[in-house]
Amino acid sequence: MQPSGTGQERIIVQKYGGSSVADAARLGQVAARVARTAAAGYRVVVVVSAMGKTTDQLLALAREVSPDPPRREVDMLISTGERISMALLAMALARLGVDAISFTGSQSGIITDDRHAGARILEVRPLRIQEALARGEVVIVAGFQGVSARREITTLGRGGSDTTAVALAAALSAEYCEICSDVDGVYSADPRVVPEARRIDGLGYEVMQELAEHGARVLHAQAVEWARRAGIVVHAVATADPPVAAGGRGTIISAIAGEGDVRTGGGAAVAGSRRLLRVRVAAAGGPALLGLLADEGVRLRRFAVDGERAQALFAVDDLPDLGRVEGALRARLGGVTIDECGEVAVVGPGVGADARKVDRLLEAAWALAGPSECEATPLRLSVYPACAQVDAVTRRLHALAVEGESSGPAAGEGAGRDG
Repeated sequence: MQPSGTGQERIIVQKYGGSSVADAARLGQVAARVARTAAAGYRVVVVVSAMGKTTDQLLALAREVSPDPPRREVDMLISTGERISMALLAMALARLGVDAISFTGSQSGIITDDRHAGARILEVRPLRIQEALARGEVVIVAGFQGVSARREITTLGRGGSDTTAVALAAALSAEYCEICSDVDGVYSADPRVVPEARRIDGLGYEVMQELAEHGARVLHAQAVEWARRAGIVVHAVATADPPVAAGGRGTIISAIAGEGDVRTGGGAAVAGSRRLLRVRVAAAGGPALLGLLADEGVRLRRFAVDGERAQALFAVDDLPDLGRVEGALRARLGGVTIDECGEVAVVGPGVGADARKVDRLLEAAWALAGPSECEATPLRLSVYPACAQVDAVTRRLHALAVEGESSGPAAGEGAGRDG
């Protein structure tokens, strides 16, 4: 099927998450959406995640076979999930009369470093993709994976398909990149936690990256970093909505949106994380702690030294293997303390630079969950309550920072309420 209209050389990249391709019916819906985009006159590259919970199921199977499976073999195993999705979507497009071809990450020229279970993309050489696009084919790419300079299959860690999509958009000089998921954009908080949360029309890269780094799940932080460096416009949209090429709307992430331009009433957004691992060692052990986390491919949420203690904080969900990391920490570091906490981050221009605003938000958070650690930067204020208190604190800080309520306990929310 040849693209029609005046935009035959215009390329867009669409990424579909695991829930969007979870079964045959949903794959058919995605195929129809892709076909509609191609009919609008675009060359289309589609990046897919594994179907539904396939990756989790494969990891569980690996641990049934071996309690500590070799990371190389884990990557070989879990990279198959995206390959299943890409082949099935190409078949679904063929059924609609759309010429399509599927490629693995290595076939697509996704070159990564040598780290297994958490590789980073170094460059993209999309020769085969460009050849297929020139033939008028829709290209389906397996997300989340690449190949190292040593010709080893690698995977990119949680959210890696987002990064694949944005990196390809940059390499192909795409007009924009669509990240398609269950939700129709980025909200001022998780709507499942805060019913009053509102969709944000536009975000600058800096604010979006802060939100992604501190708990917002719509876009992966590394993908936003790629987009910012390459100047790629990203649309966070719902798979169920029309494609952007046909008038679909979501949240636009770009430099044009204006750094820190959070288009909600209060000028801020709130992200919550329920499970962070907090690791403390003596200050002198800080370098060893960082080295171990680097070896394990852990992405830091926060690192600080207070004179006597060094502390690292990272999300449990981002870990390729929690048991392995925790075991390595206890075995290799003396006097290590490991516990869990949550984080609630208020992100927006000037949020952490205004002492009066910081005081008001901390007072409200601590009234609900008790005093906890906190951190303020010009773009963010983070508090670290107990995991069970994250939702309640998220609702309260959203009411203050986004909805503009006055301080004081919210109706029905007293100290110690379980969120």
